[in-house]
Amino acid sequence: MASLPTPREALELLARVGCTPPVIEHCKIVSQLAVEFAKRARASGMNVDIDLVRVGGLLHDIGRSKTHSVDHGFKGAEIASSLGLPDPLTRIIERHVGSGIPAEEAVKLGMPKRDFIPETLEEKIVSYADKLIEGRRRKSFDVTLDRFAKELGSTHPAILRLRRLHDDLAKIVEEPL
Repeated sequence: MASLPTPREALELLARVGCTPPVIEHCKIVSQLAVEFAKRARASGMNVDIDLVRVGGLLHDIGRSKTHSVDHGFKGAEIASSLGLPDPLTRIIERHVGSGIPAEEAVKLGMPKRDFIPETLEEKIVSYADKLIEGRRRKSFDVTLDRFAKELGSTHPAILRLRRLHDDLAKIVEEPL
């Protein structure tokens, strides 16, 4: 398995593949919040790879160098694989979009028929941190939920997945419900 890039190498990678400065700034902020959550999880006794979370947060939007569509996670995973990045990191990139995308929805979005749902604690932490950062600004979970409902419709299955992700992590990261 390939080794995890350092944070500096991750930032250089983002620039090299063509991510814009605003995307890179967003990635830095997501990474900072994700690391904060990972440290809280570790302090509460959870086994979490903080370095993987840090670099996963930095590289989660590498696919935005190619597209800003919902498939940027899938495209980012293709980029990560082509660069020989470790599989756990590639899965963070692939599964961070929304609150996860099940196989049936993936097909409708033009992606392969497989689940793109965060599974590991590291994947969930990066995905959740990303949902709380809009551009460069931190948003509350309620504001994030309202934005999802306005964009997708209040009955979209992604809303329930987002609530589940929040509920899974709220206790770990001590986020208010």
